[in-house]
This record gives sequence, structure tokens and C-alpha cells, in this order.
Amino acid sequence: MAKTLIAYFSRADENYFSGAMRYVKVGNTEIVCGLINEMIQADTFKIDMKNPYSPVYMTCIEEAKQDLREKARPELKSYLENIDEYDTIILAYPNYWGTIPMAVATFLEKYDFSGKTILPLCTNEGSGMGGSERMIKQCAAGADVKKGLPITGSGAANSAATVRRWLIENGLI
Repeated sequence: MAKTLIAYFSRADENYFSGAMRYVKVGNTEIVCGLINEMIQADTFKIDMKNPYSPVYMTCIEEAKQDLREKARPELKSYLENIDEYDTIILAYPNYWGTIPMAVATFLEKYDFSGKTILPLCTNEGSGMGGSERMIKQCAAGADVKKGLPITGSGAANSAATVRRWLIENGLI
């Protein structure tokens, strides 16, 4: 039986919203994943860094930039026991410097995605998908990486209709 996994990286704390900083208890990407979970049957896995970035937004983005430049693969708090049972992976993440957070690269490079479908979903404040789909293809060799869905982070809580259409287009509803 085909199973779906929602794997996501999300950051709470101080975040950027349309030109201003605001503290949030739940990150935008996690909010969108919650909407998806209300629409489809799927398991979830949160991609958490063992040593998370700073809760201060400006410090966080500098740490993320350094990790990107160094092609770092931050250690995760935990890993999935087995990805073999999933046919489709909804991979959700914020746009960090035009691509995926390096913790997402750590996750992708840990498993064999051959024959699996990856549906990227990227929260952002105007930068769209950036080069994240290309990076996912590099990190998850053998996967069928579909066209991603960019969601404006500040509108995450109101994105249900857009997300639903995307899930329908990809045969999950």
C-alpha cells in the first residue's frame, strides 16, 4: 500500500514577516504541514538539528549562510528508522539563501530515494522556490522531484486552498 510522509524543517522563534521581525511559537512551514495533515493521511517527521540555529533571526540567517558556503551537513536530533515504506514524500522547508536548509540536505543524503516521488514545498517571503528543487535532485538521486509549491510564510495559516489544489494536482486528494 502506498504511504505518504511529510518530512519538514521549520523554525519558530524570531522570524521575518513582510519587512518586520516577529516572534512565533510555531514556524510557518510547520503551520502548512499541519494543514496538509488535516487533508491527507500521512506520517510526519520533523527534521530537527541537534544544534539548532540561533533564535535571533539575523544571527540565524548568518549561521545558515555559513553552513551553505561550507556545504555543511548538520547532525539531526533523530532519523527515520526506514524510508522504504513511503512512496511519496512531501518535503517542506523554508527558503534559506535561495535553497534548502543544510539540515534538509543531511536528511536527503541519509536515505535512498530511488523510485520515490518528492513533492517540495517551500515557505518564503518573496524568493519563491529559489534553486531548492535543483538541490533536492542533487541530494536525493533517483527520486522523481515534482514541481514545488512556494508559499508565502506570512500567509501560511491562510494557504489551505492553495495547498489543497497542489495536493489534488499531485494525486494525493
